[in-house]
Amino acid sequence: MTNQSTSERTFFDLHITGLGYLNRIREVKPKKGDAFLACDIAALNGPSDDVSYVRFDTRVSGSDAQHLVRRCMDAVKANRKVMIGFKLGDLWTDIFTYEKGKHAGEQAVSLKARLLFISWIKVDGVMKYKAEPRQAEEQDEAEGAPAAAPQPPKPAAAPKAPDPVTEPASEPATEREPELADAF
Repeated sequence: MTNQSTSERTFFDLHITGLGYLNRIREVKPKKGDAFLACDIAALNGPSDDVSYVRFDTRVSGSDAQHLVRRCMDAVKANRKVMIGFKLGDLWTDIFTYEKGKHAGEQAVSLKARLLFISWIKVDGVMKYKAEPRQAEEQDEAEGAPAAAPQPPKPAAAPKAPDPVTEPASEPATEREPELADAF
């Protein structure tokens, strides 16, 4: 029997990818612990001609995701349609009781997760941000996802050209102050 140290532990990550509308961006200040950025995502689900929405209450993790969500604050407050491509992790449920409204006293379930990565942002249908393909891989490594095993090249696959609709990043998100983030 071997004694495994904490540096040798492995984890199995469960990620949710999708697209949805960004809502209710807010700074949460719990009684205990540090303040954090949170937002709701109304994720699209089902057939495109009969879409349903799954609501996720997320804690925004990572400096890049926080910077991008802060850039969307003004657009969300102005009731503009802010759609994002996203990756969530650490899904869990929270049971709560409605305190007011027509459902007061009833219990319901909230889906909670960490918003790990934003792959693109559209405001009112106009592309405002698109992550470089390399950023997604670096984000996985930063979040502790194990590196994928090398795959043999596929002979018929041609390299995909990057999408030209990309807003250039003038400086890295980690060097910016959160309150100074440029709005979309």
